[in-house]
Amino acid sequence: MNEYLAASAVVDHDHPAVRALAARHRALYPADDEAYARSVFEWVRDEIRHSIDAQDPRITLTASQTLAEGVGLCFAKSHLLVALLRAEGVPAGFCYQRLTDDGDTFMLHGLIAVHLRGDWHRQDPRGNKPGVDARFSLTHEQLAWPIAAPGEQDYPGVRAEPAPQVVKALSEATDALELYAGDLPDELQIIRS
Repeated sequence: MNEYLAASAVVDHDHPAVRALAARHRALYPADDEAYARSVFEWVRDEIRHSIDAQDPRITLTASQTLAEGVGLCFAKSHLLVALLRAEGVPAGFCYQRLTDDGDTFMLHGLIAVHLRGDWHRQDPRGNKPGVDARFSLTHEQLAWPIAAPGEQDYPGVRAEPAPQVVKALSEATDALELYAGDLPDELQIIRS
């Protein structure tokens, strides 16, 4: 589990602002990892605006950038949530879906998994809006979008680090709205060991 607790360039849970936010939430639930995980999930889901919903072109990548700017795509929000979980000793990693709006155009969607009760549980901090009602749950998934259309898929496994193609896309982009409109990766390279 050590790799699911580690800090990195993107999951910079050692950043003072990330640590301070994590400590504020942990103080509310000092001995309850489940309540702490729910608390930081709901905070990221509700307090960090999704770039598209906010029509905000700023690009954020790292957990600390996302926290400082208060906005990010699903990937950036996931980076922040994983950092907050790891900062307080709760193992967490990254998951991805391939989704479509129209059946022809696909894009990746980023979410997380948290390790509690001896298993991984996927959570989607994307942010709710009409038609999207993601909730924290350890008994049944309530993601922003369940797989429903042909060609959509849940990618298997939980990654310790964000997918390199996601990091590359965010690192090279200058406008989140343009990135979302056409330059997001549409498939994830499956890493087999």
